[in-house]
Amino acid sequence: MIKLFDSHCHLQDPRILNLAPKLIKEALDTGVVHFAVNGVSEKDWHLVKEMSDTYPSVISNFGLHPWFISERTPNWLNTLKEFLESTPAAAVGEIGLDKGSFGKQIDFTDQVEIFRQQLQLAKELKKPASVHCVRAFGDLLEILKSMGPFPSGVILHSYLGSAEMVPQLSELGAYFSFSGFLMSMKESKAKKMLKAVPRERILLEADAPDARPKLDNTDSLFLIEREVSNPNGDENEESGNHPANIHHVLAYVARLLEMEEREVAELSYENAVRLFSYEGSKLVQ
Repeated sequence: MIKLFDSHCHLQDPRILNLAPKLIKEALDTGVVHFAVNGVSEKDWHLVKEMSDTYPSVISNFGLHPWFISERTPNWLNTLKEFLESTPAAAVGEIGLDKGSFGKQIDFTDQVEIFRQQLQLAKELKKPASVHCVRAFGDLLEILKSMGPFPSGVILHSYLGSAEMVPQLSELGAYFSFSGFLMSMKESKAKKMLKAVPRERILLEADAPDARPKLDNTDSLFLIEREVSNPNGDENEESGNHPANIHHVLAYVARLLEMEEREVAELSYENAVRLFSYEGSKLVQ
């Protein structure tokens, strides 16, 4: 069986939290042996920690996502430090920058300040950081250059940036993680970008419950019951993304790279194990 490492997901998301035990088991049965579960705000960090304490396969990540910075408490950074210091196996994430349709409503100067503080914390604790970036890659590169390099790694999750930026980002310590969102790119652009990424910096992720792969034939997708797809009851929304659908991401990436699926699975797994093998990590025995 092919062994996979899901480098970024949100199994604590309220849309699927009650199904997390079932989803983890089903994904494990398909060969997904590790899940890097990313918190997004002070309100869910305890859920991520509980999940990590319960499941050996779950690696906790604690971070303040740019969408939720307006909800932070005055003591948010100390709370984040406490979670990271009391959970040696944890990494930092999800953090980042967003100038997309939702992110542009949030003060960008504030986003940058919060992002820099969390990047600095990741450097100090010698942990990797999982980074969200939407329409802000120029700003991201500038910040990484000013603070880097990052020997412990920076995971550019669901990377959809240009091929041209890959070399500079790689030199600073970036890893490039690919999800079902890759299928939304023009295929020729996606192929060019993928081929620019050093093999030792390729990661795969599900980003569940988001980033459901877009397939012509959906019969092979792992599905989640419709009632958990949207807590607001949008009848038109597709069901959430199952973490086992990372296999479809693997297949797509392998096809564009003109490689065997097993080869891509092995190198992405080895890259993730190396990245998440820091002092106190679950992967360091």
